[in-house]
Amino acid sequence: MIQFDWLAREQIERHSLDMRQFIDFRQSWLTTGMRLIEAYNGSGLSFTILPDRGLDIWTAHYNGVPLTWVAQGSPFAPDFGQPWLRQFNGGLLTTCGLTHAGPPETDPRTGEVRDLHGRFTRLRATGITATGVWVDNGYLMELSGTVAESALFGEQLRLDRTYRMALGEPSIEITDSVTNVGDMPAPLMVLYHVNLGFPLISQDTTFDSAYHGVYPRDAEARKGTHRWADYDAAIPGYAEQVYFHHVKADPNGQSAAALLHKSFGLLYTWDTSTLPYITQWKNVRQGIYVCGVEPGNCLPEGQNAARESGRLVMLEPGAEQRFSLKLTVLDGAEAVEAARGRIADLRATGTPLAHCNLHGYID
Repeated sequence: MIQFDWLAREQIERHSLDMRQFIDFRQSWLTTGMRLIEAYNGSGLSFTILPDRGLDIWTAHYNGVPLTWVAQGSPFAPDFGQPWLRQFNGGLLTTCGLTHAGPPETDPRTGEVRDLHGRFTRLRATGITATGVWVDNGYLMELSGTVAESALFGEQLRLDRTYRMALGEPSIEITDSVTNVGDMPAPLMVLYHVNLGFPLISQDTTFDSAYHGVYPRDAEARKGTHRWADYDAAIPGYAEQVYFHHVKADPNGQSAAALLHKSFGLLYTWDTSTLPYITQWKNVRQGIYVCGVEPGNCLPEGQNAARESGRLVMLEPGAEQRFSLKLTVLDGAEAVEAARGRIADLRATGTPLAHCNLHGYID
């Protein structure tokens, strides 16, 4: 290992004239014509963004170790003729929404048919730009793009996404701003389906959140309520279990959760003012061994159920909703313990979210 601070601005500017040697969002193409943007930042973290799949993240690695589960044969070119599950890439981020997140359904009022988790991740991003700048002794890069979800005589939503990464820091910051550019209110359901896999998820991995309460989605989840935080080795035929976390936040509205495996892990921090819900998805099935921690402004219950329960957010014409999420790799026992302590402190001193409505799931 290099034994000096090679990330220092003075060192870099003395030895290189091109920051792409150290940090970049680099675009390329698959033979299918799909665009790829490969990101790296000198920390050991690298990830691949798919502009033709909602500007979501496909693969992610840390020092060569995969963080995510990826579907066999992925990435899939967007095809609305296929059901969502046959188009599911897995990967670090699959955005669900923007008007529906949850099971397939038919709207009893309009007859609209909605596929699992909405349209967003099959929409193409436009206006993609990347910028980098020194801020004091740190170098920051941003990648931005726009995804529109619209229909003639229907919703007219625009999502502006920005990824941020800093030189030498194993973190990804995601900021989304959704604007209703139409002339009528539109449902807004946004859920960040973060899909993690082996070896980050494996036997002895645990999930920790700043929970006020943890509630099973259904009868299958109730079977495992006593050990919702624990993960097992791969099990043939395992039936998924889903839990909803009512979390606490600090005075700035920030909360935290983490998946922890001995001296390795992934820390989530997010703004609960617009993302009050956290869904924990456990799927330790052999071969499709993938688990998620999913911040959202909704539960994955679908638009019909959200409307009936009073949880459905409506975005008025001209209104904007902003979401922010940060993912940080935890490398080493000290980093894992620091994250565990941060979450424990939030559990002890944080304030339960008043706008997290889990009516129907709390006994």
